[in-house]
Amino acid sequence: MEILNFNEILNLLLVLGAAAAVAGFMAGLLGVGGGIIMVPALYYAFTVLDFDIVTRMHLSVGTSLAIIIPTSIISTKTHSEYDAVDFKMVKSFGIFILFGVISGTFLAVNLKTPALVLFFSIFAFMVGLFFIFLREKLVDNPKKISNLVKNISGIIIGFISVPLGIGGGSLMVPFMRTFGYDIRKSIGTAAAVGFLIAVTGTITMIIGGKLIDNVKTPFSIGYINLLGFAVFVPVTMIMARLGAKAVYKIDKKLLSKIFGIFLLIVSIRSYVEYLSIS
Repeated sequence: MEILNFNEILNLLLVLGAAAAVAGFMAGLLGVGGGIIMVPALYYAFTVLDFDIVTRMHLSVGTSLAIIIPTSIISTKTHSEYDAVDFKMVKSFGIFILFGVISGTFLAVNLKTPALVLFFSIFAFMVGLFFIFLREKLVDNPKKISNLVKNISGIIIGFISVPLGIGGGSLMVPFMRTFGYDIRKSIGTAAAVGFLIAVTGTITMIIGGKLIDNVKTPFSIGYINLLGFAVFVPVTMIMARLGAKAVYKIDKKLLSKIFGIFLLIVSIRSYVEYLSIS
């Protein structure tokens, strides 16, 4: 592992801190756990710092998953106080989520950086469209979800979440809303599922990076950048609270559309990045 001098370390902390502040505030403002925002923020920071292009996106994805662990714990605890977490749903998803995460890690560590960036760009675009056009039109009467549907969906959510570096909220919330679950219950349950995804994904991304052994970036274990993690966690928690306070001054329907537009911008920016590195 290369050794950075004091100025390079200071630059690393400043860039990561600025990116964390923006990502945390946007996550709090838009009501999202952060993966869909953290990954492009981390990728931008790692680009400014000129991290190895071969593993830049892998580090962004893996570090994002590690950051989601403490935030999902706090989020789940908070939502459970308002009885907004369906733990039976979490339990029924559990083992199949883990199967999906393990297989998703295999995909993530074997994809080249351009492919990972393109994958993220397409997903962000689809989620952006969902928040702009569909979120407020979903049914509000809960329907029973069969075990088969839950098992298949759990595998898919886990599988897709790791290559994207997300806790699954962007997938879990639309899934539960589609079956008529209350938005608060959907978000709370997604936070708990996100913890399972984040813990398993972090472990497998560390192991995957160690096995492939292509990480040359300082302060990294496998595909987890420790400085990125250390800087992001406290900053995002503080800024997320500030962003959350701003939520109550903005209409929820307008907020959904703002988030959707934001994701479309992120998607286009990611696609431009893909074209530049492919």
